[in-house]
Amino acid sequence: MTSAVFLVILCIEIMSGASAHDPSLDAEWEEWKMDYEKSYSLEEEEMRRTVWEKNLKIIKDHNGENGLGKNGFTMEMNEFGDMTGEEFKNMMVNIPVPSHNKWKGLWKRSVGYGGLLKFMDWRKDLPEYVNWRKEGYVTSVRKQGKCGSCWAFAATGAIEGQMYRKTGKLTPLSVQNLVDCSKPHGNNGCDWGNTYNAFQYVLHNGGVEAEATYPYERKEGPCRYDPKNSAAKIREFVALPEGEDVLMDAVATKGPIAAGIYVFRHSFLFYKRGIYHEPNCNNYVVNHAVLVVGYGQEGNETHRESYWMIKNSWGKKWGLNGYMKLAKDWNNLCQISSYAQYPIV
Repeated sequence: MTSAVFLVILCIEIMSGASAHDPSLDAEWEEWKMDYEKSYSLEEEEMRRTVWEKNLKIIKDHNGENGLGKNGFTMEMNEFGDMTGEEFKNMMVNIPVPSHNKWKGLWKRSVGYGGLLKFMDWRKDLPEYVNWRKEGYVTSVRKQGKCGSCWAFAATGAIEGQMYRKTGKLTPLSVQNLVDCSKPHGNNGCDWGNTYNAFQYVLHNGGVEAEATYPYERKEGPCRYDPKNSAAKIREFVALPEGEDVLMDAVATKGPIAAGIYVFRHSFLFYKRGIYHEPNCNNYVVNHAVLVVGYGQEGNETHRESYWMIKNSWGKKWGLNGYMKLAKDWNNLCQISSYAQYPIV
């Protein structure tokens, strides 16, 4: 999209209801630009400031309700503060998820019919708390940038955990390798993709490189995979049937799990802390991929809330240093268990 066309779209989006900027926010605006290294032309800055002020009001209104006990999580201004709705939509990826019947068939082919009995025999002795970060299974939070590569971060994160489980060595794997090379398996670089296709690529390719030999570039490029640099291989992968009990079993007994979720715009984008509960994100298809690295509970004896701990790929300044506590046992909130897989190495 050319810059001229972009500015026209941005003008149209903010034209209705546009008002003069609040001078009391001048210092906060300048500080925010400095913190996130934002630089605009004079014309664009006027528009971005308007978007930023609207987003700031949404955040403050939410946190005001939070102070009254209406919400269980806090929002905070971050680098996405000048992002319009259209830009947010473009940042999310089209994750092609098979229909329920097809997905069920994929799961059977992945794990065999014996897997069905395994997951129907729910474990009664699962721990109340699981945190694979503390066990050394999880690499540092990274930042995908403007490339829609969340699916590649989730897939490599799951493989990293299983490789650590097997070898005791934690090696960051190449997201760029998946972005550049998995098109023949159904992904489309920075535009869209899913973890299922990513695992298919690693399986059929015979491996994936490490971040050290194939670093992330935040854009799509030609495939440069070198089998001499292969850092991890998988021999199969498991596509889980839908259900939070199934996901809990897998997280507790296998390690970090790649999962798809539906991201609801403002509340997710500006999440900072607390247990995220967004009632408007249940009846949608997944549009983002994350890594489920654990689960737990918090609260007191009379009121305890369960959560999933998910690792995002939006950098350490987002959320809880790059992580989120997503409400657990809330009827598959945001589709957290609808599209989950893990590899076997």
